[in-house]
This record gives sequence, C-alpha cells and structure tokens, in this order.
Amino acid sequence: MTRPSRRSLIAGAFAAVALAAALPASAQNYPARPITLIVPWGAGGGTDATARILGSLMEKELGQPVNVVNRTGGSGVVGHAAIASAPADGYTIGLATVEIGMMHWQGLTELTGASYTPIGLVNADPAGIQVRADAPYKTVQDLLAAIKANPGKFKASGTGQGGIWHLALAGLLRDQKIDPASVPWVPSNGAAPGLQDMVAGGIEIAPVSLPEARSLIDAGKVKSLAIMNDKPSALYPNVPTLKSAIGSDWTMAAWRGIVAPKGIPADVRNKLAATVQKVANSKEYTDFMASRGFGVVYAGPDDFGRFMAKSDAELGATMKAVGIAK
Repeated sequence: MTRPSRRSLIAGAFAAVALAAALPASAQNYPARPITLIVPWGAGGGTDATARILGSLMEKELGQPVNVVNRTGGSGVVGHAAIASAPADGYTIGLATVEIGMMHWQGLTELTGASYTPIGLVNADPAGIQVRADAPYKTVQDLLAAIKANPGKFKASGTGQGGIWHLALAGLLRDQKIDPASVPWVPSNGAAPGLQDMVAGGIEIAPVSLPEARSLIDAGKVKSLAIMNDKPSALYPNVPTLKSAIGSDWTMAAWRGIVAPKGIPADVRNKLAATVQKVANSKEYTDFMASRGFGVVYAGPDDFGRFMAKSDAELGATMKAVGIAK
C-alpha cells in the first residue's frame, strides 16, 4: 500500500468518527453511553427509591447504565431546572414530581410540565382523609358537616404550607362550598410528623396518602374516611372514594413521572417511552412499589402531558383560592 493511500484511509476513518459523533442521538444506536436520571429530591425518600428501581430496570432494557443523581434545593426547583436545561439528546432524563405544577404558581420558577418532553407517568398516590381511630366521625360526610358547623375548630397537617396535602384538603373544602380557611393548616416537615401530631391530639385531620398512613392504620391508631381518587385503593379497598361517599369529583394525588428536556428526537423519545412502559408494567417494579405501598399508575407520553396540564390547572385554582399563588 502506498503512503498517500494510507493517509487517505486514515483521514477517512477520522472523518467517519467525527461525523458519527456529530450526528444527533436519533441517528445513532441509542443509547450509546450511560444515561443520567435526575431526582429533584433527596436520597432515601420515596421519589429517590422510585427512581432507583426504575433506573435499575431501565438499565436491563437499554443495555447502558442509568445513573441516579440527586439534585436537591429550592423546594424542588434546582432538580427540575437541571432536567429542563440538560442537552436534548436523551442522555439526561429526570423523575418529575407533582411540585412542577405548583412551583410556578408560587413564583419560584417559570417551569411547568410543558417545559419537558413527557415520557411516562409511573406513580400516583392519592390523598386520603385520615383521622384518629377514636374520632367520632364515621364518614367523611360526618367530618365535613362538623367542619362546616364549627369553622376554625379543626386543624390539619401533613406537609408545609402550600404543599400537596394542604392543597388536597383545601381543594376538597372548596369543592364542597366550605371556606378552606375554616380548617387552619399547621405546617410540618411531612406526613409522618403530621400523623404523629394527630395521634397525639395536636390536630384533627391528616389529608396524606394511604401508604404514608399505613403503619398507623394497621396499628389501629388512625382510620381513613375517604380517598381522593376515582378508584378505590389497592392497599385499602374498603376506603370509599369521594365520588362514592359524597358524590364529589375532586381528586388529588402526589405523582411521579419520567420526563426529558424539551425537543429530544422523536425516535429517542419513543424508545424511552417503550422502555418506561415495559418497566412500569413489570413484576419487579409492581412488586417493589407494592412493598412500599406506592400506587402504580402508567400513562404514555401524550396522556402524561395532558395529565400534567390538568394537574397544573387544578393546583393553580386551589392555590389562588387559599391565597398562596403569586
């Protein structure tokens, strides 16, 4: 082989490599390298646990590592912003949470669900109405009648001011033509301290999810009067829905779903969506979520996008009603 022809071959090889590197992810054998899965909340929590089981199962399907990275701060703003601002190549995705429909109403960010490419909804845990086991109210109708007759007497807790469970209760009261301010909200660092405060007699209502109240319900210290969902809970199927109990269509849930930066290639989105769907329907995932008491709900990209828009509108209306929207 002559020297010029060798140079030509080498130059051609380099050009091919450079071209391949410059091509969008959709034109390559995606994924060709590890994927980062951003979690906007801290390690050890429910969102982190959900992300890690998703990541481990997605690795098996995609043949590349899926590395979970916790990006905390700003009440979820930091992590959600990191997802939205990542390169739109499918190599950075994230587990968005219900707070993406709340933060912009509080003036914390301009991000909304529309700031992302929806991939798949993978979890939803509806709010419930929990009271002490020895409370005199047998039904949610009894409780609402007592609230209406005694505004200011009943206090509730389970999250910070303006958090998801605060809005769940405020929305229900608003739906029932009861002033949300008639049940003062006592801020807490989460469902667990709120429930403990209720058991100790400091508050009367904890509108948190059934999985969060599970241990106290099973211990006979707490009872659930209703669930804010259109279907009964798999965990406690005897707990009535608001629809069956009082004819209300009000629903509210904490949810989690896989999203990507806006504008990723369509075939990359489709591959990710097919992978998430397979994982969300797998026995490994459903068994893991059941062991934690988390609800498994799946929706594909288009339905998930509509779901986020509906959640955003409902949260905004409720936040305006209770005076916490900017």
